[in-house]
Amino acid sequence: MDVPDRPAPEKVTRVRDLRASDADRERVVAVLGEALADGRLTMEEHSERTARAYAARTLGELTGLTGDLSPEEAQPILVDDRPVSVFFGRTRREGRWVVPVKLPILALFGTVDLDLREAVLQRRHVVVDTLVLGGRIRLLVPEGVNVSVTGRTILSTRDLRARPAQDGPTVEVGGTMIFGSVRARAPRRSLRSRMLGRLGRGR
Repeated sequence: MDVPDRPAPEKVTRVRDLRASDADRERVVAVLGEALADGRLTMEEHSERTARAYAARTLGELTGLTGDLSPEEAQPILVDDRPVSVFFGRTRREGRWVVPVKLPILALFGTVDLDLREAVLQRRHVVVDTLVLGGRIRLLVPEGVNVSVTGRTILSTRDLRARPAQDGPTVEVGGTMIFGSVRARAPRRSLRSRMLGRLGRGR
């Protein structure tokens, strides 16, 4: 019996191996400059690290230059793809961080805030794989990003007020949610952008 060939699995680039942009390099250089100004780096160390920052090709190479200068939550770039967990508290990811293809989240009577406004999506479709008991998931997404909830929800609420684009990226919230809630918001538009939008619809 002939068995059709299975398609080769799609290769997923490690988070640390994603290519760095010029803006990423400048973020790191700015932190190095602050460390030089307040004495945490010598002139020689600053010069050496700055040269390495401008020569860096991947996000992983950049993060190694500031790891001893700031706590994790203050790093200019975060490439931590470990699961996010919170117990009876609150945790947040924000700034320039990489959202892996699948991000596991465990929230037991706690709140997870994910700010994606400056984040890098490893794919155009990423999955937030949740296990929530009495907890809350809060997403702040850029305009154009679609948020969908496909997971199992039991006595839970959802409040999705993103402003997706037809061909925009998707953040899928899967997993299991019991006595929990998920909320998604896009940043508030300025008065100017709201007026321009109304004028555009009126044409």
